[in-house]
Amino acid sequence: MTLPATHPLLDGRTAASALVTTYRGVRGDRTPVWFMRQAGRSLPEYRELRVGTRMLDACLDPAMASEITLQPVRRHGVDAGIFFSDIVIPLKLAGVDVEIEPGRGPVLAKPVRTLADVSALPDPDGADFTAIEQGVALTVAALGSTPLIGFAGAPFTLAAYLVEGGPSKDHIRARTLMHADPEAWEGLLSWAAAVTGRFLRAQLLAGASAAQLFDSWVGSLSKADYVERVAPFSKKALEPIRDLDVPVVHFGVGSGEVLAPMHEVGADVVGVDWRLPLDEASRRLGGGVTLQGNVDPALLAAPWPVLEAHVLDVLRRGRSAPAHVLNLGHGVPPETDPDVLTRIVELVHERGGAAAEESR
Repeated sequence: MTLPATHPLLDGRTAASALVTTYRGVRGDRTPVWFMRQAGRSLPEYRELRVGTRMLDACLDPAMASEITLQPVRRHGVDAGIFFSDIVIPLKLAGVDVEIEPGRGPVLAKPVRTLADVSALPDPDGADFTAIEQGVALTVAALGSTPLIGFAGAPFTLAAYLVEGGPSKDHIRARTLMHADPEAWEGLLSWAAAVTGRFLRAQLLAGASAAQLFDSWVGSLSKADYVERVAPFSKKALEPIRDLDVPVVHFGVGSGEVLAPMHEVGADVVGVDWRLPLDEASRRLGGGVTLQGNVDPALLAAPWPVLEAHVLDVLRRGRSAPAHVLNLGHGVPPETDPDVLTRIVELVHERGGAAAEESR
């Protein structure tokens, strides 16, 4: 199966957009920019809309999820929307009892810590993604020529939540399980890969023009553990979308030591957090991989001259890669002044890209 003829990548809406062409490795006249967690608590319109609605309920309300996705595109003029959701949504839709507790994060009613627990997980093929598909379709219709990015949590990050039962600083239970019970670990990661692949495919067939796989907790792993016990399942998670010919971004926090194997799972673009300069990231990737990143979110609250110099430095270092999409090295902090994000977009559009570089 391929994308439907009415898909934005095929009907002329987004294939030539700055984001999609850059993701495909072509450096254009303008460096595209969007922000992770650009839709959310930093926007007063988001906070007003969310009053009285729990996080996962908002994600599963197609009209609300669409409106939240569109808010930063309208306000900031970014080059892409990323669908408003949460990485535990596919778990919930598959039948896992999970909720997001304010101030804490995702919490599971029953952690998965044994082979019996893995065997008791619901069939991932039973997940109903209708609400997600409807929300994506509404958003794509409203975005016009601005592409929408679909996303999902990578198998290790999903597994970390499932094993820990909630947020964790070191994911030690998950890291223990991968060594203490390899059979349970393989079963759990295979299950997570299956639900992730179905979640990504649903978003792309509904109209998303790119996909981003988040491995939020990959920085807790050694390179050997990542390569041997995690990367094969990230690759498996992307298999259901191979036939769709859409650009795929792979991003992980603290992933400097595993950038190359993260690329090798089948990503077109590698996202880089704030810890590693983009020119060094490009060197580690052999100089031939499109990059995304990597403004330090901490500097969003710095004086403008400091932030401006940092953004320009990121743009300069990003020129070591074939192409570069400017983003943050992680998500927008909720206390961020939205006007600062708008100002960054304006700066990047003015000073980034091939034409701007040639004019200097």
